[in-house]
Amino acid sequence: MDLKLEVVVIPVSDVDRSKAFYEALGFRPDADFRSDRGLRVVQVTPPGSAASIIFGDKLTTAEPGSTQGLHLITTDIAAARAELIAGGAEVSELWHDADGIFHWAGTDNRVAGPHPATDSYGTYASFADPDGNGWVLQQIVTRAPGR
Repeated sequence: MDLKLEVVVIPVSDVDRSKAFYEALGFRPDADFRSDRGLRVVQVTPPGSAASIIFGDKLTTAEPGSTQGLHLITTDIAAARAELIAGGAEVSELWHDADGIFHWAGTDNRVAGPHPATDSYGTYASFADPDGNGWVLQQIVTRAPGR
């Protein structure tokens, strides 16, 4: 079976503000549809990604800002961080997890700076959209075998 992640729905409080935020970060605007009964669907796609995010009106009952841990992967985290900042995001400094396996929820166990032993899977930066939905940048230069 071949399955691909296509879309993640995120809850937002102001659709137009969110649309402007993500487009300023370079996300490609793919759709903005409205039904006559108040459903609105906005789809944007991160640069280079096959998967998109969708937000809008009447799409989810989740609280705005409640989606956490969305990961964006890049081969050059410093450059990606700079581009996101230029687009208006407040991006953290680079960090790695003290245990070096993945990272804990929130800011627990973070150590300032890039991972000292690897350029792949260990270095992160983070930011949030205007509602507080949380994103993590992760640097992967060389993928692990089979991925």
